[in-house]
Amino acid sequence: MFSSSAFSQKTKDDKFKQGSDYFTSGNYDQALEQWIDLYKIGYRSAELEYNIGNVYFKTNNIPGAILFYERAKLLKPADEDINYNLQIARTLVVDRFEEIPELFFVRWYNFLSLVLSSNNLARISIITFVLCLSFLSLYFYSARYRLKVMGFWLALLLLIISLFTIAFSFRNKSLIHDSQKAIIFNPLVNGKSSPDNSGTDLFVLHEGTKVTVEDEVGEWFEIRLSDGNKGWIPSNSLEII
Repeated sequence: MFSSSAFSQKTKDDKFKQGSDYFTSGNYDQALEQWIDLYKIGYRSAELEYNIGNVYFKTNNIPGAILFYERAKLLKPADEDINYNLQIARTLVVDRFEEIPELFFVRWYNFLSLVLSSNNLARISIITFVLCLSFLSLYFYSARYRLKVMGFWLALLLLIISLFTIAFSFRNKSLIHDSQKAIIFNPLVNGKSSPDNSGTDLFVLHEGTKVTVEDEVGEWFEIRLSDGNKGWIPSNSLEII
């Protein structure tokens, strides 16, 4: 969606197309300039962020490519091209950690939460809740037994759908707007035992590695690796997804 800005819709469309033309002709720096301008003014779409990721990949900026592929995936988690390019970019990252497997129901909960936007999920929740009340009134006020039974079960079904979709909506907002996942951008960074330079070195990370931000103290972030290990790194060494 677009945030409010001085740019007209036509200007935004023109900048997106201009970026596409630059990319097709191999002018990657100009393409990036057009698309990053759109991103900075608040334009968000899986296509834009996927394209920015492609530009970074073409210019050998692997952390930038992974960052924007991850952002695109949040908006369109089932897209084959996004997932394929993200996997290719990840193969170029130096660090390899044994991942703690995510519980299958958490994985599916996150996936379903991202299928639609938070606003659309909230709308579905409101609509189904209103319909639930309508069928509930049919259950209470109808004199016919079959209509009462139908009204009760449809009201129950719609209530369940309403509750699930509002839960998905909140989860969608959390995953996209309050993400604690981040990508390391420094070529080399040491994970410390405390949020200062005097802390003991616990591990070494390289650019492109995905981490989870757990805490913040001053200009330091406590991060958790995919294998569960934790440490402190300077906040300017990573970018939040």
